Amino acid sequence: MTARKKDDTGPRLLSGGNPQIPKGEGDGPVQDYIAAMPGWKREVGQRLDALVTTTVPGARKAVKWNQPFYGTRDDEGWFLSYRCYTDYVQVQFLRGTSLKPMPPKESKHDEVRYLDVREDDELDEDQLTAWIEQAAALPGERM
Repeated sequence: MTARKKDDTGPRLLSGGNPQIPKGEGDGPVQDYIAAMPGWKREVGQRLDALVTTTVPGARKAVKWNQPFYGTRDDEGWFLSYRCYTDYVQVQFLRGTSLKPMPPKESKHDEVRYLDVREDDELDEDQLTAWIEQAAALPGERM
């Protein structure tokens, strides 16, 4: 299940290469997660973090359930998260069904929509920025 040797001191990679980072509030745990993202996925994590930080100045950050979460304020919940899978990074918009246009991938959760970013995909930063702006303006998901 782990992609690292026992003598490796870095974070353990769970199935699909998702880094196992201790939960925590703030930028530090999120940067630890991004630094542990394997290969090309690290650049995707860096771009996503930069887009959220630029689009939503002062965004709240945390790592929960081995994935970064972004929110607007302590009392308003979370609007976006992402995690590594074997062949893609999955961006989760927690109120995605309210976004225009909706992100492409459905979820078993009523309001959640996903965007899967694969190695050869070119990020549509204009669309991502529009989704981030819209998502940050909605009531967040409390977790």
